Amino acid sequence: GDEILLARSPRFIPGMYSALAGYAEPGETIEQCVHREVMEETQIEIQTPKYIASQNWPFPHSMMLGFHAQYLRGDIVPELDEIEDAQWFNIHQLPPLPAPGSIARYLIDLYLHQRLGGIEPVLPY
Repeated sequence: GDEILLARSPRFIPGMYSALAGYAEPGETIEQCVHREVMEETQIEIQTPKYIASQNWPFPHSMMLGFHAQYLRGDIVPELDEIEDAQWFNIHQLPPLPAPGSIARYLIDLYLHQRLGGIEPVLPY
């Protein structure tokens, strides 16, 4: 709907929120990874994860895969070791976001475009 789940890491600049992120575990599919990471980091259950795009990541041998997913159930309980805060944000009242050019920002901007129209964002390669 008109809300998106965003979280902030203690490593982020003050006030900035972003999409959730994590690493795939050996033996799990990427879709299983999306379900697990969202659950581990926020205690939110999702459904229908949909692959959107990928982007090289500046760590050796890593690539970010971006997904959108729908809320299924649960209340936000941030994983305190990794997440300083997580909240549902109305798409008309978003906090500071990651810089353009990141896959996280692309995922957020694409969702805003799908809900509100306007210029479709482009993920830089």
